[in-house]
Amino acid sequence: MTLKLYNSLTKKKELFKPISKREVKIYSCGPTVYNYIHIGNHRTFLMSDFLKRALKFNKHNIKHIMNITDIGHLTSDADSGEDKMLAAAKKERKSVWDIAKFYTDAFKNDLKSLNIIAPNKFTRATEHIRAQITMIKRLEKNGFTYIKDGNVYFDTSKYSNKKLGGGNIKQRARVKKDPNKKQQNDFVLWFTKSKFQDQDMKWDSPWGLGYPGWHIECSAMATKFLGTQFDIHTGGEDLKQIHHNNEIAQSEAATSQKPWVNYWVHGAFLVNKNKGKMARSSGDFVTIPNLETAGFDALDFRYLTLGTHYRKQMLFSETALKSAQSARKKLFSTYIELRSGGRGSLKSTKLGDKYFKQFTDSVNDDLNLPKALATTWAVLNDKKVPDKEKVYLLLRFDNIFGFNLRKLKSKSIPFRIKRLAEKRLKARLKKDFKTADKLRKMLKAKGYEIEDTIKSYVLKRK
Repeated sequence: MTLKLYNSLTKKKELFKPISKREVKIYSCGPTVYNYIHIGNHRTFLMSDFLKRALKFNKHNIKHIMNITDIGHLTSDADSGEDKMLAAAKKERKSVWDIAKFYTDAFKNDLKSLNIIAPNKFTRATEHIRAQITMIKRLEKNGFTYIKDGNVYFDTSKYSNKKLGGGNIKQRARVKKDPNKKQQNDFVLWFTKSKFQDQDMKWDSPWGLGYPGWHIECSAMATKFLGTQFDIHTGGEDLKQIHHNNEIAQSEAATSQKPWVNYWVHGAFLVNKNKGKMARSSGDFVTIPNLETAGFDALDFRYLTLGTHYRKQMLFSETALKSAQSARKKLFSTYIELRSGGRGSLKSTKLGDKYFKQFTDSVNDDLNLPKALATTWAVLNDKKVPDKEKVYLLLRFDNIFGFNLRKLKSKSIPFRIKRLAEKRLKARLKKDFKTADKLRKMLKAKGYEIEDTIKSYVLKRK
């Protein structure tokens, strides 16, 4: 099996080659926990989940780290604007620590609802201040920093490699420029002076009492847990231009390891019809609990994401979600019916092998899950594929889709209904079709349809 991934660093699809055969190391930019996580964010986390499943599908072991940003993230992503954590704490009249814990727990509950495999470790920025200070000290020693008005800055003029943005490190601050910066592309590594003097989260450092800038946490924690070079870094496309470019610059400047990361995988935005990109800053966003309150299952959204390639913008609407809900329910009920009716041992067929190859080729072609999903329905609609093999293929496909089909429980069918179905099966096998037809009508009158397989049957509630 040969997995190909689109690498944002090289801007082309590449054959995935791990650094070590022992395990693939992945770092994912996690959420800033000042509010509930919206479904646009979760589309990115689902992308990372599908990627992990594809790697496991290809027999790789995984070591996955995801950060939790609970300090230092400003609204502009460029060292300016409002402190998101502090603003939320004031609005809800809670401490920033309470805000961080509440929304971290809510995020983890969302992951469970979506059947997203948890990372090997969640790393909270506030728990790894020492690692961030250590990396800043390395950058200082290597000549990549300067201090102005109490704050420590990364000097981008000392680092000119072309990276994710297609040029030198770029930033587009959406607010007032920082007069302390030598270049406006420079970014803060450590704050001792800022307009947030009521900031509760502060630590001692060689530069004074303060707190880290946003970008340094990912570099410090990724390096701490994955080493100075690792395989894959994931995140949303909105992080590519500023945050991820800054990560690359400071990490390679601190470790002298190039490239720091071999493959950068970015997911495209989820957009609301007529509203544009979904964002928490707008105050108009949809969460998993919102969907559940509206009568949807979180897995309906998981199914919806399968229909659009992760590098294409995904249009979200209630109509689209209802369609996904219907298809997801049909997939589940079909699997249960096939499982309950499939008897005897599995005999793999050439046709089944052909479908499995089509599915695998789609998954390994940069996670082409829309095509893989189409193959799944082709299998279910193909009458030439035995029911038992359909079940087998569905379970193999579900290693990627992540619906946990194996754990699905069928709704119990009353004993008297099963007894009628068994009587009908005996009559049919004896070619007593008159009795079989009579029993079919009795089952129908009681609200059940019966479909015949070669040596068994499938019962369906009408």
